[in-house]
Amino acid sequence: MLDTGWWRCELLNWGCGAMSYKNLEIWQLARDVVIEIHDMTLRSLPKFEMYEEGSQIRRSSKSVKSTIVEGYGRRRYKQDFIRFLVFAIASNDETIDHLETLYETRSLTDAAQYQRLHDKLNLLGKKLNLFTQSVTKGHMSDK
Repeated sequence: MLDTGWWRCELLNWGCGAMSYKNLEIWQLARDVVIEIHDMTLRSLPKFEMYEEGSQIRRSSKSVKSTIVEGYGRRRYKQDFIRFLVFAIASNDETIDHLETLYETRSLTDAAQYQRLHDKLNLLGKKLNLFTQSVTKGHMSDK
C-alpha cells in the first residue's frame, strides 16, 4: 500500500521521524529499476547497443530516480513537487519505450528479463501516478 501521509507530518512539523526521499516507495522501486537496467545493458545487450539504445535506457531510467529526488527537494511547494513527479512519469514512459525497442529489435533476447523489467516499470508508473494524485489532493500548500 502506498504511504502518502508522511509528507503531511513533515510539512506540519508533527515530528513523525526523520524523512528522506530514500523512504519513498517510488524512489526505492526506481532505484531497483536503475540497477537492473544498468546491469542488463552491460551484460545482455550486443556491444553496438552499449552506446546507442543501451545508453538511452540507462539515462532515462536514472532520470526517473533523480527527478523524484529533485521533486522531493521542492516538496514544500505543491506545484513544483507535482511538476517533477510528472517529469518522472514521462521519463518512466520513455524508459518503457526504450525497453520495448530493445526487445522488438531483438537486441534484448531474454524474454523473462524483458517481462520482469516491463512489469516493474509499469508498476512504477502506476505508483508514480497514485503518488501524484495524492500530492495533488492532499498537499497543504496551494503554491
